[in-house]
Amino acid sequence: MLPPDWYRLIRPALFALPAETAHALTVRALKAGLLPLPKPVTDPRLAVRLWGRTLPHPVGIAPGFDKHGAVIAEAFRLGAGFLELGGVTPRPQPGNDRPRVFRLPRQGAVINRYGLNSVGLDVFCARLEAYRARPDGTGLIGVNLGKNKDTADPVADYVLGMRRLAGLADFVTVNVSSPNTPGLRALQGRDPLRRILDAAVDVRDRTGTETRVVLKIAPDLTPADEDDIATVALAAGIDGMTIANTSIARPATLGPHWARQEGGLSGRPVFAPSTALLARMASRLDGAMPLIGVGGIDGPDAAWAKLEAGATVVQLYTAMIFEGPGLIPRLLDGLRGRVEAAGGWPQRHSPTAGATGPAGNSLPLRADMAG
Repeated sequence: MLPPDWYRLIRPALFALPAETAHALTVRALKAGLLPLPKPVTDPRLAVRLWGRTLPHPVGIAPGFDKHGAVIAEAFRLGAGFLELGGVTPRPQPGNDRPRVFRLPRQGAVINRYGLNSVGLDVFCARLEAYRARPDGTGLIGVNLGKNKDTADPVADYVLGMRRLAGLADFVTVNVSSPNTPGLRALQGRDPLRRILDAAVDVRDRTGTETRVVLKIAPDLTPADEDDIATVALAAGIDGMTIANTSIARPATLGPHWARQEGGLSGRPVFAPSTALLARMASRLDGAMPLIGVGGIDGPDAAWAKLEAGATVVQLYTAMIFEGPGLIPRLLDGLRGRVEAAGGWPQRHSPTAGATGPAGNSLPLRADMAG
C-alpha cells in the first residue's frame, strides 16, 4: 500500500527521465493497473450540463495526456468529468524529432513540440470503438483533430476526420492552433477557417449524429483575429470553442534558456493571457455556445477564475505532471466550497441555467438545480 503522497515520493525518479519517456511509462503503468487511483468525488452539487448531458463535475483532462486512445477507461478513473483525446491525424505520422517536450518545474510549465505525432485514425478509432463497446463506455469524450503535416488539402483532412469520428466521439475539436505543425495556425484566418468549419458542420448535419463541432484557438491572437474568429464561428453554427491552445509567447519569467526553446508553452505562465482571452471571447460570443477553458489550471482558484470568465467546463493536463493524479479530487474539493459559498456556478456570459443555444448547448446548472 503506497502512502497518500506517493506521487511526491516517486516524482524525483520520474523527473530524472526524459519527459516523454516518463509519460510513456506512466501511461503503461496506468494501463496495467499499477498506479493507485484517487477516490472518486461524487457530489451532485458539482454537476454541470453540457450539450444536453449531465456531467459529474466540470473538470476534464485535456488532449495530450492520452494522445492515442490507449487508456480511455483508466483516464476516467483518475476522476475526470470528461476527456479529450488526441491530437489525432488522418494518417499516422511520427511528429517532430526528440527531444520534443521539456518540463519547467520552477515555472510550473511545459514546452512541447510534438508535431502531432499520431497513430492515425484507423488505430485510434478502433480503440475508441472498443471503449464504446464496454458496459461503462458512456463517458463524454472529445477528440482533438489535426491535419497531416504533408497534406495538400487541409479541409479534406478535417472532413475525413469528422466523418470517421461522427457518432463515435461526443465532440470533435478542430485544431488549427497548435504551433508545432507548419502553417497550421494560418488556418485561423477568416477564409480558411470558414471553409474548414463549414465543411465540418456540413458533415455533422449530413450524418445526423449528435457529435458536436468545437474550435480550439490559440492564445496569441490580435483583436482583429478574435473578431474574425468569433464572426466565422457564429456564422458556421459550431457547437463550442476551446480557449486556448499552447502559446508561442515567452514571458520574461522563463529566462533566456527557455525563451530560445521552440514549441508551445503550457502551464502556469499561460493562465493569465488565456483567461483574459476567454473573457473577451465570452463577451464576443455572448452565450451563443459553451466555452471550454484551458491553460494554466493548477488548483481550484484557477479553475474558478476560468468559470467566472465564461467557461462552461475546464480542462487540465500540465499541472498533473507536477501534482500527480491527486490533483483532480483536490481541485474538486476546492470547487465544492466555492459553489456552496456562491450558491451555484458562475453565470457570466451564460444564458439562464438550462437554456440552450445552437444545437442544444446546455450551460452550467446552478447547485440547487444539479442532480
